[in-house]
Amino acid sequence: MAEQSFKYIIVGGGLAGASAIQGIREVDTKGPILLIGAEKHLPYDRPPLTKKLWFGKKKVEDIFLQKKDFYDNNGVTLLLGTNAVELDATHKTVTDENGETYRYEKLLIATGGLPRSLPIAGGDLEGLCYYRTLDDYENIRKQAVEGASAIIIGGGFIGSEIAAALNMNKIDVTMIYPSSYLVNKVFPEQLGVALQKHFMEKGIRIFAKSKPELITAGHHRFITKIENGPAIESDMVIVGVGISPVLDLARTAGLDTGNGIVVNEFLQTSNPDIYAAGDNAFFPYQALGIKTRVEHWDNALTQGKYAGRNMAGEKESYTHMPYFFSDLFEFGYEAVGEVNSELDIFCDWQKENDTGVIYYMRDKKVRGVMLCNIWEKVEVAREMIKSGKKYKHKDLRDAIR
Repeated sequence: MAEQSFKYIIVGGGLAGASAIQGIREVDTKGPILLIGAEKHLPYDRPPLTKKLWFGKKKVEDIFLQKKDFYDNNGVTLLLGTNAVELDATHKTVTDENGETYRYEKLLIATGGLPRSLPIAGGDLEGLCYYRTLDDYENIRKQAVEGASAIIIGGGFIGSEIAAALNMNKIDVTMIYPSSYLVNKVFPEQLGVALQKHFMEKGIRIFAKSKPELITAGHHRFITKIENGPAIESDMVIVGVGISPVLDLARTAGLDTGNGIVVNEFLQTSNPDIYAAGDNAFFPYQALGIKTRVEHWDNALTQGKYAGRNMAGEKESYTHMPYFFSDLFEFGYEAVGEVNSELDIFCDWQKENDTGVIYYMRDKKVRGVMLCNIWEKVEVAREMIKSGKKYKHKDLRDAIR
């Protein structure tokens, strides 16, 4: 087959890749675009996989970012269910797993991250689910009949969300994680312990400060052996222990990588014709004065659009402060900035461990804000962080309501 040429190639069929199409078309309405995606599905939103799909607030057909005709009408060639395996930055070509080669003028790597695997015997068993994709949701949904049982390994964002979702669907849930309380990298201890107690009151069995040491399977069931603990039988084992950025393609092209693909403020990699956006981009977070990766929906959405506009000729610095959100039973929150439980934390509760504002501080400056059951205040929080003003804890009482 003859080599095909496109003005723009986007590798990655997630939110960042789809948003880049919109960004490109805001500047260049005609340049041909190729979108290469490893999943067979059209680009879709991931948050509903642990949230609204389980609560009956959305159906699968509602989570797709655009219908097929959007891509047809915008001159986008879709190559789905296909992995890109080699990127030649010198000759400006990308090669897929079938050996087909495509030439580009500008290219975006938006391949996101892949779930980290368990380094234990049985961590690669068939049927064990590293929860990440729509296919994972549909597979678990079929098994999640009332009265079924599930082991959730991991107590972070994914683990806590899917545990709550399954419990609300009358699944017998057991959680195993090494920290002493839920979402320990983000929640202050007081809140994490309170939410953990709430999970247990809902009927979720929790083994904190614990790790699985062995998983076996037989007769359509799993047995998970906990270090210095019991062996637990379940219908499902679902793992959510974080993701690692996908860097293989960037490395084949000789791009600078570290904790992600290194990009500048315009989302250009060390090769100016190649960009990166989303979960795998290590970028300058300008409002915080740091370089980091952000594995959240709002970052992928906005960063992808900026990358697309810049690929099409703009020169716009990525200054956005992405926020993230979660729902754990009746407890919902939105957060922005550096939300790290190791920082100096001040909690301004209206209702303890339920409603209020958590401030994450360094050198008396607000670096991050979590809004607990308080809504439509993210922009206020952003301005507080960007101001660089120094605060005493007492000055933060009632600062956001």
